[in-house]
Amino acid sequence: MTIIKLNAIDSTNSFLKDLVSKQIVDDYTVVVTKNQTHGRGQMGSVWNSEAGKNLMFSVFKDLSSYNVTYPFYISMAVSLAILDTLKALNIPGLSIKWPNDILSANQKICGILIENVIKHRMNSTIIGVGLNVNQLNFAGLSKASSLKSITGVHYNLDEILNNIIENIKCYAKMLQDEEFDVVKNNYESYLFRKNKPSTFKNIEGELFSGFIKGVTKYGKILVMLEDEVLKKFDLKEITLLY
Repeated sequence: MTIIKLNAIDSTNSFLKDLVSKQIVDDYTVVVTKNQTHGRGQMGSVWNSEAGKNLMFSVFKDLSSYNVTYPFYISMAVSLAILDTLKALNIPGLSIKWPNDILSANQKICGILIENVIKHRMNSTIIGVGLNVNQLNFAGLSKASSLKSITGVHYNLDEILNNIIENIKCYAKMLQDEEFDVVKNNYESYLFRKNKPSTFKNIEGELFSGFIKGVTKYGKILVMLEDEVLKKFDLKEITLLY
């Protein structure tokens, strides 16, 4: 496993994408930085982090020997790999807020950005992870927290990184062996607010109620509406309100 350590970079995903475009990159090449100046999240959101206190990295995964017809399985597998790492650290109340935010109780501690490389078929993927580890101050971000805020423990970033990569390898093997149902069922078992009455906002800004029942293989969320209709929503179409 090749690990590229940087003191500062705009985005580890952008750095790794640029590297892949210029040269052959080994499977599980990792780019990790102490300071990410323009970290990116889902839907163009920005990931802000105190320098040197959190884990910000991207992983290149070769998928040329895989039969992953539905890219969302990669997102599910990575979410579970991080969840397993945090469970081993005894982080309480873990769940996955669709599509792939990791929560402790109802506070966000980790975000994931996956960018797939498609050449005729899905060829590889770049997995970007931002995990709040030792940062304690989240001014203006009431829904953010960190491992140290939750447990009071100061963590070794390299140790957590290595454990996450090992768990990603385990779930990648499951995808390679086409154990898709196992991955999907496991992911759905950790869905935040699954089977609980929840409030959502649609693209027009209107609020409505429903129950999260699961996800489709395409990554859409399944919500049971008040009239007992099961409806699928894409990421751009719906926001789950806390």
